[in-house]
Amino acid sequence: MDWTRQIDAYCERTDFTFWSEPLNALTNGLYLAGAILMFARTRRDGLPLATALSVMLGLIAIGSFLFHTTATAWASAADTAPIGIFILIYLFAVNRDVLRMLWWRAGFATAGFFPYAAVAVPLLDRIAFLRISDFYWTVPILLLVYAPIVARRNRATAAGFVAGAALLSTSISVRSLDLILCEVFPLGTHFLWHSLNAVLLPMMIEIYRRHMLEGAQRAG
Repeated sequence: MDWTRQIDAYCERTDFTFWSEPLNALTNGLYLAGAILMFARTRRDGLPLATALSVMLGLIAIGSFLFHTTATAWASAADTAPIGIFILIYLFAVNRDVLRMLWWRAGFATAGFFPYAAVAVPLLDRIAFLRISDFYWTVPILLLVYAPIVARRNRATAAGFVAGAALLSTSISVRSLDLILCEVFPLGTHFLWHSLNAVLLPMMIEIYRRHMLEGAQRAG
């Protein structure tokens, strides 16, 4: 694979100069702000998985900035890899700490994301609009599957999952509209995907954080 291959994937980019996607690049600062905020909170509360999620959010900011400036294959990998790792850490945290699985069962359940995505993505590809962001749609679907299960233990956490699924569905839809609306909106809509997710991802960390703190209070 040619890791230096350049990629023109978004409406805002008109050439391969560094600042050809200024909005897409600069809105990654919103991710970074959320990462710093949640890192401070989760470190203070002594929640290692929540802190790991905050670190991954910071890496998402860096990777996405690199991709929307250099527009190369290696930067694309730096953009998407932290997102995938964030999903897996969050899923493990939910399985272990919300559903109270033993760590090895939580790991096994988390690994189930791979066959789930392998089945779901081809099904999503049958619908043209969903095909654009097919992998990302697997996440709000999974949140909605988990919500009623989580509700048996904590309704507030389950409600957070539903709210997260709704916000993520909105942001994925906005992402998918980027090239579709390019002719009528040359700036594109990808920067709105960043802006909405900069709210969503810290929110999801906060939902997990509050669940853990409530559990600690009940235990105390």
